[in-house]
Amino acid sequence: PSHATNRGARAALSGCMARLIRERLRALRHKGRCPGATAHVPAFGGAVTHAHTLGALCWQLEYVGTISIGTPPQEFSVIFDTGSANLWVPSVYCSSRACANHRRFDPARSSTYRGTTTSVATWYGTGSMVGVLGYDTVTVSTLPNQVFGLSLSEPGSFLAQAPFDGFLGLAFPSISSSGATPIFDNMMSQGLVSQDLFSIYLTPNKQNGSFVLFGGIDDTYFTGNLSWIPLTAQSYWQIKVDSITMYGRPIACPYGCQAIVDSGTSLLAGPSRSVGNIQYEMGARRSPSGVYLVSCSYIRLLPDIVFVIAGTQFPLPPQAYILQDGSCMSGFEGYALPTASGELWILGDIFLRRYYSVFDRANGMVGLAPAV
Repeated sequence: PSHATNRGARAALSGCMARLIRERLRALRHKGRCPGATAHVPAFGGAVTHAHTLGALCWQLEYVGTISIGTPPQEFSVIFDTGSANLWVPSVYCSSRACANHRRFDPARSSTYRGTTTSVATWYGTGSMVGVLGYDTVTVSTLPNQVFGLSLSEPGSFLAQAPFDGFLGLAFPSISSSGATPIFDNMMSQGLVSQDLFSIYLTPNKQNGSFVLFGGIDDTYFTGNLSWIPLTAQSYWQIKVDSITMYGRPIACPYGCQAIVDSGTSLLAGPSRSVGNIQYEMGARRSPSGVYLVSCSYIRLLPDIVFVIAGTQFPLPPQAYILQDGSCMSGFEGYALPTASGELWILGDIFLRRYYSVFDRANGMVGLAPAV
């Protein structure tokens, strides 16, 4: 596909019409039950299951941006999540511990709020959100009359521990709970972006500079050319992986498999048996707390793990797939959920830190190139 590339582009405004919108993300290191390691896994029958893939303590980075809702604006920190499609934040009507620990939207303080009686719900492996839809002005760009969820209940510890308030989903309308229009669909329909795509750059560690760029591609943040990969489904950002290799031979997905490119998942998630093979090959051992650890002195001896996608190799060196923070933890995690598409992988932030990613709605493709 033909795309204009915006070198060093910032948020460009023309009157009230935003053509490029750069949302800065900050990297937060969180120690807890890994709320950012939520994998979004399609289950049998087309239903959507949100599987929290870790049950043990770990350290990880989450990438959080700030938006505002209402008039005057009320600020919230959210995960910009390509693995879900709903925008939701806690509300003052929620008394769960997760809501008490976070900023809550108050409709009474917004002159532009319009309520509904339509319910909305999102489920996670260790928590959930149940709420109601409302309409108000959302400021990433200025989007009047954007539908969003107001949580009424957030049971469990998952969201209570999260260092963010809510989620801003960037997947397709087909998986949006209660048929709520995703925020990027409104950006496109209102002509607020110059191209019907957005791109994501994630920095390693806690460095500044991560962003989501709505409407453009910034080629100062990657090397070489983008590899364009067609989507196999327009629900999640789902693509076909040819194979996953280690030591030059297939270690998983030997006959091809599906994968979701998911900025809302911190780790690399896959079927338990395949991930078990990888853990074994890298010498990872399950610790009493449930995570898989490797000897830190052994990392330099480990090979790249290569994802072959559309005939192109996307290697991950051990410094990318081993998380180091005092101890050294494998960045792979297995799940046991059945899926309609056979073997399914989640390419989370470990992958996206290595590859600048473009999510092209107009052409139904994902673009990947080595990040700088």
